[in-house]
Amino acid sequence: MSQSKFPKLLDYQSLKQEFGTSEPEQSSLPDTTDHSDASIEAVSSQNIGLTGSRLRSYAFAVLTRKEFSKAELIEKLAAYAASREEVINLVNELSEQNYQSDQRVADIVLSSQKRKGKGPQRIKLALKNKKINSELIQEELKAIDWVEQAYQLKIKKFGNTVEKDPKLKAKQIRFLQYRGFDMDVIMKAINKKEDEE
Repeated sequence: MSQSKFPKLLDYQSLKQEFGTSEPEQSSLPDTTDHSDASIEAVSSQNIGLTGSRLRSYAFAVLTRKEFSKAELIEKLAAYAASREEVINLVNELSEQNYQSDQRVADIVLSSQKRKGKGPQRIKLALKNKKINSELIQEELKAIDWVEQAYQLKIKKFGNTVEKDPKLKAKQIRFLQYRGFDMDVIMKAINKKEDEE
């Protein structure tokens, strides 16, 4: 593609004048002549540097769209903030005021994963990925009838026949293991007859 087809869209000189960027300030920026990703990110993160009320407003904007765990929110805000320490203090404050709650995130993950047919091991893994302690939903995990959950998945995928063929039985075991169910639950589910309660 020739450059004549794509004229320069930004006039950098007029932008510098408009936003008051003078030449001496430019010399304090890191040298970006190599144009590597790391140097470009360093410049852009230096230019963003949210602090105070702007950082707080951004945090509220983020939280209104989606629930985040404490760790996730810290990482998301730190990418745009001037100080990581300020971000940690802000997130702790938001947590104390219940704008951010790991308990709510854990409950959402539990219901979402359960709806998708995932077992307790996959649910705990999803919580670990969000850096949330699975102890927050320990009681809820105990209250669920995992044998029934596994049995319903088995029926949906393989029907309600109790398999005698070892190969087909192994296939059912692998399927339910992948879904995150424990072996004792799997064995009860694949051996359960339709008329059993």
